[in-house]
Amino acid sequence: MKKVYITGYKAFELGIFKKEHEGVKYIKKALVSRLVPLIEEGLEWVLISGQLGVELWAAEAVYGLQEEYPDLKTAVLTPYLNQEANWNDANKEYYEEVLAQADFIDSISRKEYEGPAQLRAKNAFLIMKSDAMVILFDEEKDGTPMYVYQDARTYAASHHYPIIQITFDDLQQIAEEEQWENQ
Repeated sequence: MKKVYITGYKAFELGIFKKEHEGVKYIKKALVSRLVPLIEEGLEWVLISGQLGVELWAAEAVYGLQEEYPDLKTAVLTPYLNQEANWNDANKEYYEEVLAQADFIDSISRKEYEGPAQLRAKNAFLIMKSDAMVILFDEEKDGTPMYVYQDARTYAASHHYPIIQITFDDLQQIAEEEQWENQ
């Protein structure tokens, strides 16, 4: 497995409106716990589309892992040009900070946003270009990751495509373990 696509909820879907939110720490720990075994088995690239939320937090987690695994690379493949155009200034600045450290940046569609077809095309492209998916998605909580999760499951039905899911129970377990360690 050389390339993994990481995705999940957008920040607002989790009720997270600041990157310093305590929940982000647990999400990053969950991502690292899934990535380290993959890296040790030969993972070379982490692919994201640059969405606010799990994807940008994943990039930050990868940047932290690069200290120990310097050959690990990050690609940001946005669904369309200027996806951050309507974001507030703080989010734009954060996005630019994350992109500044990426090893590869490009847009799947060479146009600005025209409609949801670009998002479906992004899902299909990133699934086909990766060897597996790591997704923060809990089937008991609706949200935008539901669509890419369904696409990945459909793809996995006819291709070898592991879907490594992180659920809210996983995050709760990480939080509880940290509380035990801090007592």
